[in-house]
Amino acid sequence: MTPARALLPALALYACATEIERLQAPRVVSGMDLVPFAVHEECMALATGERIAYQFTAQPPVAFNIHFHEGNAVILPIDIASTVDESGTFAADRTQGYCLMWEAGPQGSHLAYRVQPVAPRR
Repeated sequence: MTPARALLPALALYACATEIERLQAPRVVSGMDLVPFAVHEECMALATGERIAYQFTAQPPVAFNIHFHEGNAVILPIDIASTVDESGTFAADRTQGYCLMWEAGPQGSHLAYRVQPVAPRR
């Protein structure tokens, strides 16, 4: 278990104490340096059926997940142990606050990402 994964229950308590905003426009970050074992989260409120598109690159690899909190549990619909790039679309199956989370390894990492809302299907 990585250091950040061991902290997920504590992060759950913190996340419950803060207001998570809706994703109204793309969030783009480039050139973010993560120190060794650092964690970065991008959180947003999504309603049931809402979708987001995400894309990122990281060098060296990072652990990546999309998670939400249910009581004291942390649920990870997407969990990737080590990757240098990912992209996809995520659909919320319940109205909830969701977080994309990146965790650097022992060498740290250089992260760039884009997260944006996807228009509803018609």
